[in-house]
Amino acid sequence: MDNFWQSLPKPLLVLAPMEDVTDTVFREVVLSASAPGALNVMFTEFTSTDGLCHEKGREKVSQRLKVNKSELDRLKAGNIKLVAQIWGDNPENFRKSAQLITEMQLFDGIDINMGCPVNKVVKHKSCSALINYPDLAKEIIYATAESTDLPVSVKTRIGFNQIITEEWIGHVLETKPKAITIHARTRKMMSEGPALWDEIGKAVELRNQLNPGTVIIGNGDVSSYGDALEKAEKYGVDGAMVGTGIFRNPWLFNQIAPEITIADRIELMRFHISLYRDTWGGSKDYNVLKRFFKIYLNGFAGAAHWRDQFMRALNFDESLELLCNMQNEFRMKEYITADRY
Repeated sequence: MDNFWQSLPKPLLVLAPMEDVTDTVFREVVLSASAPGALNVMFTEFTSTDGLCHEKGREKVSQRLKVNKSELDRLKAGNIKLVAQIWGDNPENFRKSAQLITEMQLFDGIDINMGCPVNKVVKHKSCSALINYPDLAKEIIYATAESTDLPVSVKTRIGFNQIITEEWIGHVLETKPKAITIHARTRKMMSEGPALWDEIGKAVELRNQLNPGTVIIGNGDVSSYGDALEKAEKYGVDGAMVGTGIFRNPWLFNQIAPEITIADRIELMRFHISLYRDTWGGSKDYNVLKRFFKIYLNGFAGAAHWRDQFMRALNFDESLELLCNMQNEFRMKEYITADRY
């Protein structure tokens, strides 16, 4: 199987895995707003290995690995790679999960979450807690890699309660993962304070000494396409991962985009709502969609008013009707302005 982490041109631009965000719908929304060649790799939401290996829980958990055909077509057309991210604390379940994911033939890689800081997963020796259990972490990486021909990568942090970048990344590098994404904060920092990219630079130097074949991706406070390229060059990483920056600008992976108009915002929001409805129907709570509305409804006069209206909407039909009202209102304003001058 092709190790795309090495074969894709550098620097790589990557969309981060985000809980209740990077499902097949949102990924396709970002794909539709991205320029050819500007986005290289995308990740699924975090998927529990325990859930995947549980006969009754598998169906619900597998929603996180759903890939719409329309998304798959866009990925293939743009040579953009899709990575399934998994988490847990049981090496045997990682082994089984890797086999299941490989058999799905939808993904180009498997990533192990060793960075999520949320208490409910950390208390079970999962995600960022694995920084405190390097032997278990290595066992999990080996078990996963032995069970698939897909390239296996790791997403992690620079420490748990304190910064131990070189010690911890040294442990991970021993397993020779195809890539390591490093969020430049400790678990204790969560997402607070500036990302410590100098620590990522230290990890790059260590990689160069111990295992030059492992790709290093930097993560934390990447605010724009230009910022991603600048950080990649300054710190010597092979690429940069965008997380919450996509909430400020869904066109972030479109470096040649003209000024984004209100009409552009309305059309992308309509696409998002319609695709979410058609994909999930009643199987996912409509209200989850509301966390995305601020992405589109900002930066123009009257944005706060429209955000309030959309947050009050109770279902897909109401939100789509509001979009029509919004579109008509702005068309009328443009007509009046054009007539006046």
